Amino acid sequence: MEKKDKVNILLVDDQPAKLISYEVVLRELDENLIKTASATEALQALLKNEIAVVLVDVCMPDLDGFELAAMIREHPRFQRTAIIFISAILLTDTDYLRGYEMGGVDYVPVPVVPELLRAKVRVFAELYRKTRQLERLNQELERRVDERTAEVESSAARLRESERSRSIALAAGQMGSWEWELATGKCICDAGQFRIFGMEPSQKPQSIDDIRNLILPDDFARIERLITERAGAQTFQTEIRVIRPNGEMRHCTFAAAITADAEGRASFLSIVMLDITERKQIETRQLLLAREVDHRARNALAVVQAIVRLTRATSQEGYVAAVEGRIHALAQAHTLLSETRWQGAHIERLVSEEMAPYRGANSSRVVIGGPPVFLSAEKAQNLALALHELATNSAKYGALSAAKGILCVNWQSEADGVTLHWQESGGPPVAAPASQGFGTKIMNASIKHQLGGSVTWDWRSTGLHCTLQIPVGMDGDLSKRTTPHTGENLVKLPTGTMKRVLLAEDEAIIGMMMREFLVEYGVFVVGPCCTLNETLAAASMEFDCAILDLNLGGEPVYPVASALTERNVPFAFVTGYGRESLDGRFENVPILQKPITRESLENCLRDMLEPLPGHRKAVPPPLDNPRDSPSASRA
Repeated sequence: MEKKDKVNILLVDDQPAKLISYEVVLRELDENLIKTASATEALQALLKNEIAVVLVDVCMPDLDGFELAAMIREHPRFQRTAIIFISAILLTDTDYLRGYEMGGVDYVPVPVVPELLRAKVRVFAELYRKTRQLERLNQELERRVDERTAEVESSAARLRESERSRSIALAAGQMGSWEWELATGKCICDAGQFRIFGMEPSQKPQSIDDIRNLILPDDFARIERLITERAGAQTFQTEIRVIRPNGEMRHCTFAAAITADAEGRASFLSIVMLDITERKQIETRQLLLAREVDHRARNALAVVQAIVRLTRATSQEGYVAAVEGRIHALAQAHTLLSETRWQGAHIERLVSEEMAPYRGANSSRVVIGGPPVFLSAEKAQNLALALHELATNSAKYGALSAAKGILCVNWQSEADGVTLHWQESGGPPVAAPASQGFGTKIMNASIKHQLGGSVTWDWRSTGLHCTLQIPVGMDGDLSKRTTPHTGENLVKLPTGTMKRVLLAEDEAIIGMMMREFLVEYGVFVVGPCCTLNETLAAASMEFDCAILDLNLGGEPVYPVASALTERNVPFAFVTGYGRESLDGRFENVPILQKPITRESLENCLRDMLEPLPGHRKAVPPPLDNPRDSPSASRA
């Protein structure tokens, strides 16, 4: 009796007990039983084995039996494989029709009748066995044929390569595959590749010329180069960019298996492409977010550093209180800005938060009013510091220092900006101070020079009246201001003996600190300039070097850098970003990273101004006299 060739029967069910019961029922058939507990395991088993019959449960948690059958039928190897559904639920006619449409050949209800199940499986196993026997006879007959046409060989090769490509795509998931016959340029794409290219069925690419138009020229040239270089290596992988017919760009991984001819030259490519656009976008967003967080943190630290370095007081306690107050005002503004994700803040919230400690039980002592006005992040932060300086001085010397003192803060929104009025009454008599204190300098630098607004002081005997005018619109509106703010240098040298340094920094208080550092080094400082146009106007003058904030009011400082490069004027960038954010044209330009130190600035100047003017030891200026504050006469 001829020995029977055993065939493979695939059992698919997520319940181990049912798998064991099927194994017991089918054991007497004396066939190879392969048990799998999920659709994924079933697909892997199909790819590794020749399967005669698939016995699959309809209800499974990952993919149900119908979906698994559909996936099996998509593969050319398994289009004739017998699939028998087992169902423990009552199926409708619609369910039966769906199963047959998915490639099922029969149904077995639960509870399973062992004899019935064995009979059904035996029939399809024998049919498979007979089919394979016929195939082997046919193969034996083919081996006796002496001549095979080139067309048959080519078709068989394409079929094998297509099989490998499709197997890779099914195993990997959301990918596409296509084949490229190099000699003729003919291409065949599957449905996944079709989706990656973003084309309608009528637009499906048929030749390499069609596909060439969908890939960026540089990337396609790299593919052609790799085909030539890697013909002997059989495989290669690279990243390419696909331009869909609607103009959308997609980033893809391009993996190819090369078939070489008798002379070792590439003749056929099996290609698998994976769309990695979303991954690229996530990586880019994460990188940008990390850089922005680092930039904002460094800028915040630089502002705090400037507050610490520039604050003056007559005592240690006064110094600590002044620094803590200014940092607290800055922190309050940051809290408000974080609520809107740094889009800005309402004036009313800024004023209310700053005045809260002074209102107490008697709310009528501080009167606040005005229309809803939303300020950008930069303007809100600078206004918060200005309000803090006014409130602190009022609490020391003005209306808020007296029990009967009254403060009125109101604002109006106008076509060209916002006007805020600070009006005190009922406090000690006041008079204009003899000199500017640090608070006044902060307000002038932040409101006037950084925001392009104005600060007006009215020293009435009944109390200080101060008017702040802030431009409306985007911060970029400030770029129209082109007159550089040069300020006063602490050191005066005869004309021609001082080195001239251009300073550009859009954060007013940081600019004040840097300017103080530079002046103490014995150089003449022009600036700080706060906007790009202002810096461009100043850069037309003669300078020995420049210190440029990389970003001025949202605009890169590169036009100024280009102009200075053409004139061979050395310069350095100041930034909270890392060097990786720098334009490649200026990769060799020195960078001072915020928060900067006196030593790093001095070393940078020395490199740019060899030799640096005779450096004198920096002598700290005397502590501010309280009477130099905006409300000096109140003491």
